[in-house]
Amino acid sequence: MPEPARTGILIVDDHALVRDGVREILETQEDMVVVGEASGSHSAVALVAETRPQVVLLDVSIPGDDAVTTVGRIRALSPGTAVVILSMFEGPYLLRSLLDAGIRGYLLKSATRQELVAAIRSVAADEARTVLSVSQESLLHLHGPTEDVLTPLEREILQLTAEALSNAQIAARLSLTEAAVKRHLGKIFGKLGAVSRIDAVNKAAAASLITVATVHPGPAPPEAGGRRGRRLDQQRTSGIRGERAPGTR
Repeated sequence: MPEPARTGILIVDDHALVRDGVREILETQEDMVVVGEASGSHSAVALVAETRPQVVLLDVSIPGDDAVTTVGRIRALSPGTAVVILSMFEGPYLLRSLLDAGIRGYLLKSATRQELVAAIRSVAADEARTVLSVSQESLLHLHGPTEDVLTPLEREILQLTAEALSNAQIAARLSLTEAAVKRHLGKIFGKLGAVSRIDAVNKAAAASLITVATVHPGPAPPEAGGRRGRRLDQQRTSGIRGERAPGTR
């Protein structure tokens, strides 16, 4: 008798230990085979073109293009490939963007091996099925208006972040402690699926959650002295620090 067809899976994660762990889980399944591994978006897309896997397990934070762009490129190359996201975050804005891009599954990295295997089998067996393993809160925000993703205070904190204020300055402006600002930023990063302050600001601006002013520096005034005036203009428009989300690299 011929062997039953096995589901070909591509693992995409920039941590070798994670890839090894996932491979070990999948290789114990008789109906699954790992057809390749990638550590970044560009190598992942190249391997999809080469191997045409049935399923791609894609870490949401990998070097190269962002996850939404990567999903779009995979779908364009291989429409029949089901992309299942593995993530530390379950932000509703990120989830909505990825669903719009065409993912077939979203699992937190806290999922059990049984949940991972079941999700792969489910999306491989039914092209119309999408598997989500997220909180009720994320699902509620998923179907609500985009502006409800962040609370008014979170939007205010992120707006001040976009204006290049430090945590201490934001705390003073809003009569909060610096620790409270850090906690709120952590929640904001999680909701947006952001990995840094700049990433959070960009995603919030793209969703019209905050307003980011575009400054067009004019000629330096005579008393400023040409070169020094230009340097001051650059400092005014590039002050957002690249602080990363808690628990990310």
